[in-house]
Amino acid sequence: MMVPPEAWPRLPVAEWLPTRDTLTLWTQVVGKVRIARTPPVNHWWNAPLYLTARGLTTSLMPDASGRAFSIDFDFHADRLDIPVTDGTTRSFTLSEVADVADFHRRLMTALDDLGLATPIWPVPVELPDAVPFPEDHGHHVYDPAQALLFWRLLVQAHRVFTEFNARFVGKASPVHLFWGALDLAATRFSGRPAPPYTASVPNCGPHVMLEAYSHEVSSCGYWPGPDGEGVFYSYAYPEPPAYREAPVTPAEARYDEGLGEFVLPYETVRTSADPDATLLSFLQSTYEAAANRAHWDRTALERRP
Repeated sequence: MMVPPEAWPRLPVAEWLPTRDTLTLWTQVVGKVRIARTPPVNHWWNAPLYLTARGLTTSLMPDASGRAFSIDFDFHADRLDIPVTDGTTRSFTLSEVADVADFHRRLMTALDDLGLATPIWPVPVELPDAVPFPEDHGHHVYDPAQALLFWRLLVQAHRVFTEFNARFVGKASPVHLFWGALDLAATRFSGRPAPPYTASVPNCGPHVMLEAYSHEVSSCGYWPGPDGEGVFYSYAYPEPPAYREAPVTPAEARYDEGLGEFVLPYETVRTSADPDATLLSFLQSTYEAAANRAHWDRTALERRP
């Protein structure tokens, strides 16, 4: 599939940082509803959001009444929708939301009105300064045009991650958006258990990370931070010997000691003559760095051309 390079939008982090931080917290509120409404799935796969043709969705969530519903960000219409299988719905305009506290109030009220009241733990995760959602009036900036650009970026990354996933026949995650850091991610598994995860994550219980990294992985994704236009990343857990010294491509890729992962600037991909090939080169070479050094059974796990 030949996609024109201009399909990859320019979105410097510095230009949309306030909107990014507000949107992160909004998705955390929605994601916590999904966790409360769905049975646990390995590696917290019942938590993320998924891309749609208009934005992001929780996918279908059940209710004891026999109904089901989803919560959908529609970035084209600047709206949050809660469609229910009985034909009812509630919506509100995103750009009219005053702050995180107002978003939380509107969403909880809409669920109550639909007979779908869903208590959640109203505290952000993975953030050093966690202000409970009902008290957060500090995150109040939201530009719908910037949110739409971010979603357009995710659409392109999702397409390439999906192509990369197709090369693997072992256990692999869907391509999904983890709302803790607003990153789009895809993970491959060797099939072997991993040692208990011991690193700490701000405002994130150890049980969360123990479940997330219960098995050996090579994981990749896109994160809209810390600067520039964000980065594509790739890491291995547990990190095998000499992993960080492995040669990876393209030349602009590097191992970030602070993050503990390989990174490739989004701008490098966006401005290359062939963004898809540039990103696939990064994904493949960093995966091979993990799989070869950790002695994965690549013959059994990979799809041959």
